[in-house]
Order: sequence, then C-alpha cells, then structure tokens
Amino acid sequence: MSFQPPSTIDVSRHHIPAWGRIPNTSIQNKPLLIYHSAFKASAPQLSAHLKEVAVVVPQWRYTMYRQSHFHSTSHEVLGVVSGRARLCFGGEENPGRAEPVVEEGDLIVVPAGVAHHLLEDLDGNFAMLGSYPTGKNWDMCYGVETEDEDDIKENILQQSWFDQDPLYGKDGPAIHV
Repeated sequence: MSFQPPSTIDVSRHHIPAWGRIPNTSIQNKPLLIYHSAFKASAPQLSAHLKEVAVVVPQWRYTMYRQSHFHSTSHEVLGVVSGRARLCFGGEENPGRAEPVVEEGDLIVVPAGVAHHLLEDLDGNFAMLGSYPTGKNWDMCYGVETEDEDDIKENILQQSWFDQDPLYGKDGPAIHV
C-alpha cells in the first residue's frame, strides 16, 4: 500500500455549471476534484486508510451507476480500486460537463449537487470504493420535475466543505480549493 505525497500528484479541478435541474458546482462553488494516481492500494487497504484519516466513512465497493444522479445531502469521495472508465460529471447534455477517463489509483471528490454517471467501463472490471463525510447520509437525486428544487438547494447549502483532506488529512488538495 502506498500513497503519493499531495505535492507530487496531478489534480484536475472542474467547475461545472448548473444544467436544467442539476445544480452541479453552482451552489457551493467547490470544484469536482480528481487526484490522478494518488494511491496504490486494494479496496480493503484504501478503506482502512480512509477510516484512519477519519474524514469520510467508506460504505460500498461497486461500479458507478449508468443513470445520471447526484446527492444533495452529502459530498462523495470515490476511490478507483480497479479498472478504467470514462465517466460523465454535470449531465450528459450539459455543454460544461466533464468526461474524464479515470483509472485504478485515482481519487474523486464529488461535491454535493454534481451529477455523475458511468459512460463506459473500458476494461470490464471498473470498481470504486464509495465514501461519505462522517455523520452524513446520501440521498439520490435525478434532476427531475418531481424533486423539490428548493429542498435540494437548501440541502446542498447545509453541506460544510472538508476541513481536512479525505485522503491526506491536514494537507491535501480538497482543503486548498
């Protein structure tokens, strides 16, 4: 198990505009972050490390849903533990969307309100470890008319940003945005 020092990793930052009923980064103005090649660890090792840092709680190991969705009650931290995939952040029709290819060893910090879904599993074995800030429960929102936009906006506004980095603790990319 190894973790690259935060000063040596490439970090992609994406500010994604609201699109339709999907708020993306427009409410809190915190970017989607991708830490490229940040770690070499199995899912259990990454889970143990995240628990030790104690900013987020690992909750599942799975791929990413193919249906675009977002969370209004929690930020989300996704550690890619196997494979490679092309993901969509921001909504498939959004001209301001991001469609990065992520791979094993990448860590993704998804702010509350940012839509995301799997476009393509490039190796057939794409899996992530999904984690959420301590004490938070995630909801599922789809940007449809039956959802209360005012409640969603209020939920997102109530989410405090990280006071420590989920992977690095006191000094990491998430606290320097």
